[in-house]
Amino acid sequence: MAKAAPDGLITALDIGSSKVSAMIAQKGDGGELVVLGTGQRESRGVKRGYIADMDSTEVAVREAVEQAERIAGFNIENVWAGFSAGGLVSDEAFIEAELGGMRIEQADIDALLQEGRQSIDPAGRMVLHAQPALYTLDGLTGVKKPLGLHADRLGVHIHVIAADGSPVRNLDLCVRSAHLEVKSIIAAPVATGLACLSAEERDLGVALVEIGAGITNVSLFAGSMLVGLKSIPYGGADITDDIASAFGTTRLQAERIKCFHGSANASPRDNHEMVTIRERTDDEDSEALQITKAALIAVIRQRLEHLTSEIQAALKELKFEGPVGRQVVLTGGGAELKGIADYAQQALGRSVRVGRPKGLTGLPEAHSGPGFATLAGLAFFAASDPIDLRGLVPSQQMVHRQRGLRGFWKLVQAAKANY
Repeated sequence: MAKAAPDGLITALDIGSSKVSAMIAQKGDGGELVVLGTGQRESRGVKRGYIADMDSTEVAVREAVEQAERIAGFNIENVWAGFSAGGLVSDEAFIEAELGGMRIEQADIDALLQEGRQSIDPAGRMVLHAQPALYTLDGLTGVKKPLGLHADRLGVHIHVIAADGSPVRNLDLCVRSAHLEVKSIIAAPVATGLACLSAEERDLGVALVEIGAGITNVSLFAGSMLVGLKSIPYGGADITDDIASAFGTTRLQAERIKCFHGSANASPRDNHEMVTIRERTDDEDSEALQITKAALIAVIRQRLEHLTSEIQAALKELKFEGPVGRQVVLTGGGAELKGIADYAQQALGRSVRVGRPKGLTGLPEAHSGPGFATLAGLAFFAASDPIDLRGLVPSQQMVHRQRGLRGFWKLVQAAKANY
């Protein structure tokens, strides 16, 4: 019989278009995260990242969490849930306070952060994150720990991520309907970046491309924060559908064929290697269809060509170019396709690698691929216990405020100046 959860237990919940996965973890004696249990169920009520069938999604959530509970031996009551649907926007606000050359005390930082709460302008959206990123001292940017230093002016860059309200409320309602408390709803790119990007990559500048089943999120990191977001309404499930349509088979068969025989790269021997496909029919005696592996890869590459062109356009729109616009990390279930990193590197003209979750002790091999990076990142986010300005009480201190979305280059400059 499962026991009540001890203090400090973390439960991550990732509700995607193809699967619902849960992870129960706890900090070890050395501060590392130890995985105690995981669970996974097929997702049947989520389309393109949005909940379309509340009842089906609720059942999948409950079953995934119950599976993780059985393995961990604990009953959990709350979760940190990921939000991966489109409509996410990343913004940044800057505020500054006069100190008159005094030594910076914790009270000064607290007052500045309290005022930062009032500088948030969600423009009708729901704020998911409002966190201090980097501080400035008399115009000097990129200061991470201002406590104890002297300055005439202390400023802070506040990183804000917001989303359309209705999809977030639907996610919250679905989880609560499964009798679970929602500790927080986390933007998936924020969590995924923690799981498969190094601290140096997030600081220097990197593009994270998460290829999910129904949606692909392109996010840019610089100065240790997420500075740009773009969602593309295509994903790995579209490749599966293309295979099913091209060869007249079921989605289940098409997914299996894609995983076992599919590849992003073609070779001459593919014309001689045959793949067996069972056609979409109720006649069990019907003969299976034989196709060449080259024909299968041609269908896959046609969709990949479209997807990478959309990714390239998103990177251009987000101003990810020049010397720092060279590194791209692919993750998500779609990044498990054989040869996709090499294909993307040629198509995008940039250095590309596949990002997998790292830094977790006891993570099962089945959950160590790029398709589980968001789930792992949710656990990392929860363990970091980040400051969120939404929980602070506003003060009356006078500050200078600047609002508005800043370009990628401006953020990179702010993050790197004087380093």
